[in-house]
Amino acid sequence: MSLKKRVTGIALALVLGASVFAFAGCGSSGDSGTAASGEINGGGSTSVQKIMDAAGEEFTAQNPDVQFTYSGTGSSDGIKGAADGTYSFGGVSRELKDEEKGDLTEQIFAYDGIAMITHPSNPVTSISSEDLTKIYTGEITNWSQVGGNDAPIVVVSREDGSGTRTAVEELLGFENKLKSDATVKEGNGNVQTTVAGNENAIGYVSLTFVDDTVKKLEVDGVEATVENVLNKSYPISRPFLVVYNESKVDDTTKAFLDFLMSDEGQNIVEKEGGIKVADEQ
Repeated sequence: MSLKKRVTGIALALVLGASVFAFAGCGSSGDSGTAASGEINGGGSTSVQKIMDAAGEEFTAQNPDVQFTYSGTGSSDGIKGAADGTYSFGGVSRELKDEEKGDLTEQIFAYDGIAMITHPSNPVTSISSEDLTKIYTGEITNWSQVGGNDAPIVVVSREDGSGTRTAVEELLGFENKLKSDATVKEGNGNVQTTVAGNENAIGYVSLTFVDDTVKKLEVDGVEATVENVLNKSYPISRPFLVVYNESKVDDTTKAFLDFLMSDEGQNIVEKEGGIKVADEQ
């Protein structure tokens, strides 16, 4: 081989090697092989916040040029913000109403059960869907009416616009009939803290929030567990969705939403108390 050909071959090999090295050094945000960059500003349901925060933390660790925030402001606000572009995407913890869909793209990324909770000292361990409806509409007002102590029931609910509240009212059949003197709290955490601090209270939170400061009630004789949500025996369950406007969403947000649906993202869903989409199949 001539000296000229040998030099040309070596130069070509060096160029190809440098290209491979540069490609391998890039962060990955999907099939593109390049690191994502920019700002992702999500918002909506507080029920999905723990999942979003954890997924966002991992995504930004892999893509250091991304700034990720998620604001827990309620499902309705998430839908509105995604529609008008205020949010990069909306987090929603209920089915969308027909009038809310518009140009939004919906993606279910997890499932969840809604736990009915009481103070740990409350002797009631199980309750029927029918009695829950009567409690939240004010027809039943004393724990003795459902096998508990002779004490008034302190009803704790979520604020208007909450996906959890909408889901509970729709699933139990008392939309717009919440008793007028119910204690209304914003966010799952506030509901749980309120119930944990009042031995006569009843409330509801996402399964992702339940800890040992409160007690879950069986509903219709069925415990609120992942298994019972998946086999559809537990009656109070709903999907977790992300929504976005296709005309306003950017590639960085799409890369995050793809990450959320990946095996790694779905493992985060499970770790943070949600039910993976794959588990439904």
